[in-house]
Amino acid sequence: MPHLASPLHIVCVSTPVGALGSGLGGGVELTLANLVSVLQQQGQRVTVVAPAGSVLPGVELIQVAGVLQPIAQNQDRHAPITLPVGNVLSRMWQVVQAQPWDLAINLAYDWLPLYLTPFFDRPVLHLISMGSLLDYLDEVLAQVCATAPQRVAMHSRAQAMTFGETIAQQVTILGNGLDLRQYEFCPDPQPVLGWVGRIAPEKGLPDALAVARQTGYPLRIMGKIADPDYWQDICRQFPEAPHYYQGFLSTHELQKRLGSCLALLVTPHWVEAFGNVVMEALACGVPVLSYALGGPAELVRAGETGWLVPPGDVAGLAAAVAQVGQIDRRRCRQVAEQEFSLTAWGERVATWLRRNQSAAAGDA
Repeated sequence: MPHLASPLHIVCVSTPVGALGSGLGGGVELTLANLVSVLQQQGQRVTVVAPAGSVLPGVELIQVAGVLQPIAQNQDRHAPITLPVGNVLSRMWQVVQAQPWDLAINLAYDWLPLYLTPFFDRPVLHLISMGSLLDYLDEVLAQVCATAPQRVAMHSRAQAMTFGETIAQQVTILGNGLDLRQYEFCPDPQPVLGWVGRIAPEKGLPDALAVARQTGYPLRIMGKIADPDYWQDICRQFPEAPHYYQGFLSTHELQKRLGSCLALLVTPHWVEAFGNVVMEALACGVPVLSYALGGPAELVRAGETGWLVPPGDVAGLAAAVAQVGQIDRRRCRQVAEQEFSLTAWGERVATWLRRNQSAAAGDA
């Protein structure tokens, strides 16, 4: 694992939409945990600032009480900036301001941290977790990129392109990584399909349920019910859904249940920034059948680690299920080891941080 020029004190600022461990933060929670591991392996001192109730063992954790931020994907693109009274977001950044640190990494998809960037006398970096959803965030992101593009990183080229070609050419594409020791390879799957994610409209769970009906395979549904009304609508349309639902699982339990699936279905109705669950499936040796949309389209190697079909093509996904036997599950695990290990991701993260160290030294 590469090291930076000198050990740093790095503060990582979590998403303000939910406590770490709650599932409300979606893939950001896993990304943050793995980022902490990478930084610690590089010899950095890491502090995490997160909403009250957060759980993240093995790191200095500062919990901040306050009203959670609205989730971006539940807002209209033209909505005004939202800061509830007593909001946890501004309180978290007040804590950051008061802390001694060399470099901060923001993981919140929100306007305020980007706006504050030039007001700090130390580098504030941003690992953006979603594609373009809010006009006001696009505007302030463009302002940061205009003066300090090295400060911004994203997970995939597809994600970056949602903000336009200019920004896509400026930002750093980091991908993502996993602690592969937590994922056991499963060579002998059961006759069942898997689906993992927040249960919310943009994730497209009904499409996966339709595939299960068409193919006759049961579906393991794993994830946080982020939108209870939407879940009830699904259950009315698919009465079998409650029987398929496995709950919101720990990484240990998730990899056990996901690992024994014949294949993972990925059915986004929006541009996924990356697709952490794709990494998790491949780490277990599970082929991925996905819409060719967003980050997953960059991660799945058609015919090698899974299959890609046009967005919304439920029949195409069902047909891909019949081709799963052509995929070598050991090759899926090998690709995960090559591309998504913490060592591989750590090298990309270290390069990004060194670039910002050099820029900061040049500005001094």
